Amino acid sequence: MYAIVDIAGQQFKVEQDKRVYVHRLEGIEGSEVVFDKVLLIDNEKDVLIGEPVIAGAQVSAKILSHLKGDKVQVFKKKRRKGYQKHNGHRQCFTEILIESIAEKGVKKTAAKKAEPVAEVHAEEAAPKAAVKKTSKKETKEETEN
Repeated sequence: MYAIVDIAGQQFKVEQDKRVYVHRLEGIEGSEVVFDKVLLIDNEKDVLIGEPVIAGAQVSAKILSHLKGDKVQVFKKKRRKGYQKHNGHRQCFTEILIESIAEKGVKKTAAKKAEPVAEVHAEEAAPKAAVKKTSKKETKEETEN
């Protein structure tokens, strides 16, 4: 059983008892976190798909630690111009352990068939009468009269 969950604006495929590294979350280590934006749940025999989320479904996780990723070096240089720029960045992550996936949503049914087109009344089907073009002078004369 796995689920697709929206965590901090990104989608993750999570399974029970798996560790996932996500962008930094608020909360202290050891605290419980619940994610309710569950987009899909695959339970080996059936699949629940949200529109856009599954109502009532939730994924609970435990925060294991807050840490930083590897340092990324950014170096820019333009040859023969004397331009050099050096930057570094370390992304903050939170390691979480998925404890449970609860599916309380309704199973999505097959796509609805298109409804038969209603009969069009003769009045609605008739083409509109041609509109006579009038010049500005004619419209001024009509408004003055």
